[in-house]
Amino acid sequence: MDIMQFLDIILHVDKVLGTIITQYGTWVYVILFAIIFCETGLVVAPFLPGDTLLFIGGAFCATGAMSVELLIIMLIIAAVTGDNLNYFIGRKIGRAVFTKNYRWIDKKALMMTQVFFEKHGGKTITMCRFVPLVRTFAPFVAGVSEMHLLKFQIYNVVGAIVWVVGLVLGGYFFGNIPIIRDHLNTIVLLGIAAAVVPLVLGGLWKFYKKTVRSS
Repeated sequence: MDIMQFLDIILHVDKVLGTIITQYGTWVYVILFAIIFCETGLVVAPFLPGDTLLFIGGAFCATGAMSVELLIIMLIIAAVTGDNLNYFIGRKIGRAVFTKNYRWIDKKALMMTQVFFEKHGGKTITMCRFVPLVRTFAPFVAGVSEMHLLKFQIYNVVGAIVWVVGLVLGGYFFGNIPIIRDHLNTIVLLGIAAAVVPLVLGGLWKFYKKTVRSS
């Protein structure tokens, strides 16, 4: 297997999970742990599958291919430790990240997360678990902003539990229903829209009110 094939498998692991389980057995838990850890812990890896991977993983648990309890525990640990790594990287780099040109950081995603963080504070860490891209940058921005570590950990752990348990059990109970399995990407997109659109509209409304007052 060359590097391109390996990357293709990682990027589409939610679609080839059955094959991975067959070929690697219990190592699948380590593979899924690594993917969730990297997606939440490295700002260079926001492209990795998160929501769909958790949901599909739960669906395979329902077939007996994996243990739902073990998967949930492993992925909660991955999400919590990943966010911690991201937090401390952000804390180490500091606010220079907003002025210096780091090629490995998506500046648009960073600024979007910063705006989100300024509006919602520490709750961003929990809320953004369900928002791809922002999910990866939220703990990094928390570190850059020097959010209190204990406060960060509370939001981090609560968010990880709600995210992992919610999506894995969602897949466990509903992932093998044909209409849901066949339209999973559409359902995920609708879920993302349901989470993001109200926030965007709220931001636009606040901007509109501020503009009216100043005119």
